[in-house]
Amino acid sequence: MTSPGAKLSHIDDAGRARMVDVTAKDETLRVATARGRIVMQPATLRLLLAGEIAKGNVLTTAQVAGVMAAKKTHELIPMCHPLLLTGIAVELTPDEAASAIEISATVRTTGKTGVEMEALTAVTVAGLTVYDMCKAIDRGMRLEAVRLVAKSGGTSGDYVAE
Repeated sequence: MTSPGAKLSHIDDAGRARMVDVTAKDETLRVATARGRIVMQPATLRLLLAGEIAKGNVLTTAQVAGVMAAKKTHELIPMCHPLLLTGIAVELTPDEAASAIEISATVRTTGKTGVEMEALTAVTVAGLTVYDMCKAIDRGMRLEAVRLVAKSGGTSGDYVAE
């Protein structure tokens, strides 16, 4: 939920895009968690869990890709600051009933700006990695419900999704 009268911080008074100046902000502990999932055919999930995907260990590769993506967020999203991340945890959990892989990423730093985008990028790239590794057998996979579920630290306060 946004506040009435909230202003976009990446747009200046003339309507131009800019990276927010965080010079005057205090360094605080920042933590963000994002989640999403990739849905696939049941046969694809069975092959993935059996380790029979030709490209290799899908879940481990996607986990590493998510960590790498969090570290490179500032290179992918123009107005994101380069951050010294102090912790990144990416988890991929099979959900056989939904024929999906649930993806969660928690990112931590002590800094002047939050790590929401890093957590969201980690989830998204982990999901895209699963897609890439399994697309030869299932092009209908869907990356769904990527969202921020919690963040703490900073002047805007804490957020927990409803």
